[in-house]
Amino acid sequence: QPDEYLFSFNSPLGACPVCGGLGKIIGVSEDLVIPDKTKSIYDGAIACWKGESMGWFRDHLIKVASRYGIPIFEPYCNLSQKVKDIIWDGHSVEGDDDSIVGINEFFKWVEANRYKIQYKYMLSRFSGRTTCHACHGTRLRPEALYVKVGGKTIAELLDMNVDALLDFFSSLKLTEYENSIVRKAVEEIVSRLKYIKDVGLSYLTLSRACNTLSGGESQRINLVTALGSSLVGSMYILDEPSIGLHPRDTERLIGVLRKLRDIGNTLVVVEHDEEIIRAADVLIDMGPYAGVNGGEIVFQGKISDKLPDKVMAKSLTLQYLTSKRQRFVREKHPWTYSITVEGAQEHNLKNIDVQFPLGVLTVVSGVSGSGKSSLVGDILYPALYRMINQTGDLPGIFRKISGNTDRIKNVEYVDQNPIGKSSRSNAVTYLKVYDDIRKLLAEQQYAKINGYTPSFFSFNQDGGRCPECQGDGFVRIPMQFMADVTMVCETCGGKRFKPDILEVRFKGKNIDDILNMSVEEAIAFFGSQPEELSKQIARKLQPLVDVGLSYIKLGQSSSTLSGGESQRIKLAWFLSKNAEDPANARKKILFLFDEPTTGLHFYDVEKLLKAFDFLIRSGHTVIVVEHNLDVIKAADWVIDLGPEAGDNGGEVVFAGTPEDMIKNGRSWTAKYLRG
Repeated sequence: QPDEYLFSFNSPLGACPVCGGLGKIIGVSEDLVIPDKTKSIYDGAIACWKGESMGWFRDHLIKVASRYGIPIFEPYCNLSQKVKDIIWDGHSVEGDDDSIVGINEFFKWVEANRYKIQYKYMLSRFSGRTTCHACHGTRLRPEALYVKVGGKTIAELLDMNVDALLDFFSSLKLTEYENSIVRKAVEEIVSRLKYIKDVGLSYLTLSRACNTLSGGESQRINLVTALGSSLVGSMYILDEPSIGLHPRDTERLIGVLRKLRDIGNTLVVVEHDEEIIRAADVLIDMGPYAGVNGGEIVFQGKISDKLPDKVMAKSLTLQYLTSKRQRFVREKHPWTYSITVEGAQEHNLKNIDVQFPLGVLTVVSGVSGSGKSSLVGDILYPALYRMINQTGDLPGIFRKISGNTDRIKNVEYVDQNPIGKSSRSNAVTYLKVYDDIRKLLAEQQYAKINGYTPSFFSFNQDGGRCPECQGDGFVRIPMQFMADVTMVCETCGGKRFKPDILEVRFKGKNIDDILNMSVEEAIAFFGSQPEELSKQIARKLQPLVDVGLSYIKLGQSSSTLSGGESQRIKLAWFLSKNAEDPANARKKILFLFDEPTTGLHFYDVEKLLKAFDFLIRSGHTVIVVEHNLDVIKAADWVIDLGPEAGDNGGEVVFAGTPEDMIKNGRSWTAKYLRG
């Protein structure tokens, strides 16, 4: 008798016995064996069956293919699962010598001969983390898939996006008896799916792994959980829930927030999105600027054009919202050269050809889930990286990249991952400014007398760092059954270095004082000193101000930085490289950014656009995936994907200048650009 745990891959009753409910195993990787799924078997889609000795297997498959109904001229990605199973698992008929040798059987033979170096190499070349061959990634045992609702198994339902699933359950036909049993469950499913749609996540499938969700998506999933529980009298604190949301979806999110408010809850939202700020019942504006020049409440109340000039003068937010301060108008750049991604089919992309201009700012826009990250992150970046470096991750499904690829010498994907793996890494170590700071301190008289070299001021080497905390400034106490506890180091008091090292001072400041300065304070301090090395430190820190990070402390651990801050530190590093080495500009780098305005105020967006302009004037190309309307308006070229999310997206709705885009009737982005 079926049990609810039979349908859970987290339970031993339901989990696939081969992969343990993970859906993945370590074995022969389909992505490595068939790297280009747009190729047919005849054109050599099966990479392991190439060459003089292994070509026999391919030739044999082509010879007997018609007997088993295998279309050898059809792209591999278009083959049915039944045909793929024959190719992988083989097929034989009793008394027939022309049976198909499957890929899995071939690799068993390779495994048996791995004592020979060439077969050992082949096995390692085509092995990796791959979809489980027993459950085909469903993570469930076969018995769980015998049960169907409305003709669909649980695996098929989980692979449908929220929109399709909502339609399925809303129109589900049940007998009177079935309805009496499951009516409440179906109503609850429909209710929860509507909430997911309301927060702009209708493009997600329920099988999507949590670790693949962005911060904004995760936060909105938690919102759905709160809505589903119908709690009242609670306070919800949300940190930028609009991350990754198109303006169309922001309207829906505001509706969800109002629902939570109306049933008796309090919501406190930290946000930079204009629509959410305008929708607030009360605005608390902090400032007036960042870091040491902020920290005050400059305004609290309802937004209005009739506020006193004294209030307006202090609040940058109000100045932008009431148009007292004009948005940045960027000078547009013409373009001559371009590259084109042809036949993009990854995820929901509909076999599209997309032209990317070179030497200008291009924005890829579209509603959430329209295919932007699939195009830029899954195809364009890995394809160019492999083309330039002859190594790297496999790109998603596409036919080819054409155009002026010779004009790109490198490609950089500036993502929001942390800038360092160590807790001791920070902005100044990443920008290589800390080397100059250590050198400057080592040149002081007290340091010379005691023989302190620059390495004594490093928290990565023994010598000057605190021996107790190893230069961290804190110690981690392991707890047996709970999360580890972090405490300030009692030996150094959080100052990271030995007392003797802290006695070395430059203009009255020791290493701890310097690391606790904000970027803005440090530039003022080092820039006002006569020493050339000191002025050089100030110059190297300036790019951090240019990308809106004047407020972070020099010694602030990278683990405390947000994704947006980490991304902008990486941008600052490229700006500093260009400033120091003009020859670097001649390398013609293509930069890719995924939502760089995350966590940015209108004032900081202006700085970001100026930083992009610096890269473009240096001869580089900037491609940005973005929802921010100010950035879209400032672009030289816009590629808008859609028109909707998921299966209803994946097309190029518009490609051209922002001025021409406004006239487009199909584009949701154009609607919001028009205002």
